[in-house]
Amino acid sequence: MAASPSRQLDDSDSRLERFRTFTVAHPRLVEAKEALVNAIRGAEPNSLIFVFGPTGVGKTTLRLKTEQLIIAEMLSELREDRTRIPVVSVEAVAPESGSFNWRDHYKRLLHQLDEPLIDHKLGRPAEGSPAASIPRFMPPSKAVGTEYRYAVEQAVRYRRPVAIMIDEAQHLGKIPSGRRLLDQLDVVKSLANQTKTVHVLLGTYDLLAFRNLNGQLSRRSIDVHLARYRAEDSDDRQTFINVVRSFEKELPFEDRPDLVRDWEFLYERSLGCVGVLKEWLVRAATVAARKGGRLTRASLEAHALSIAQCEQMHSETADGELKLNHSCPKQLLAAALLDRGSS
Repeated sequence: MAASPSRQLDDSDSRLERFRTFTVAHPRLVEAKEALVNAIRGAEPNSLIFVFGPTGVGKTTLRLKTEQLIIAEMLSELREDRTRIPVVSVEAVAPESGSFNWRDHYKRLLHQLDEPLIDHKLGRPAEGSPAASIPRFMPPSKAVGTEYRYAVEQAVRYRRPVAIMIDEAQHLGKIPSGRRLLDQLDVVKSLANQTKTVHVLLGTYDLLAFRNLNGQLSRRSIDVHLARYRAEDSDDRQTFINVVRSFEKELPFEDRPDLVRDWEFLYERSLGCVGVLKEWLVRAATVAARKGGRLTRASLEAHALSIAQCEQMHSETADGELKLNHSCPKQLLAAALLDRGSS
């Protein structure tokens, strides 16, 4: 007996949702995850870790995968201490006024420090147990920024996360004229100092402006680069094709298209960024599934980023890669000079 239309729709929605949540453990992501986890494990408690790469390369996926790994590693400890939080993540929201709002940032941190990740723990504490009486650190609504800052420090000390992750951290650089960029980073550095907690800043290549602002910061910071795939490199090109093939196998259609055949077009409009490619395929697949059809080249073209958008992204990415390549030799030279001076 044929399935009812509603049952077919449910199956289609289920397959589409599986595709939305599917991620490819491609080499760039795996390497960056290992580098980030090792940096968090090995860094001094008050260190800063910078994770940067082009827009849409997969930094948020990297953060989520890292969080999952940290939670899994700490599961036995979380059983014993129900008040502890393994990791806290918050997004640095782009300011409407053109100046980053620290008070709003602290409020968002406090909400995450209240009861985040509680579902990952093995059951909630029973009413009346010591773990059930978790203190609340949120100050009154009329509190000023310094009161929110103090509340954050107290909450972090109580919750003891191994790391605080700030996504879209390039927005910290939104400052009014007359202020120094170093002042913004000094706030993060001071919070890391006061709480003895590693802070991870994830963002675009705009984060490069924060690097090496002074010698003390350089000494205490660690860089993790999540790069795009480059078609001119044969290994990168083959890896990108493999990623396309992996997505092709997971598409929510019985009659799947041959995405590998169109890999050059997919590369051109994603710039070798897996996150951009995934978002594009989800948009196209969602519309195709709703229409009850299949994913075609025309569907891909209809939902691709425009040429103008790709040119803008390429310009920003190429500029960031150039700045990164120029800064690395200077770092190596400085390290060599320091080693020579200490010998």
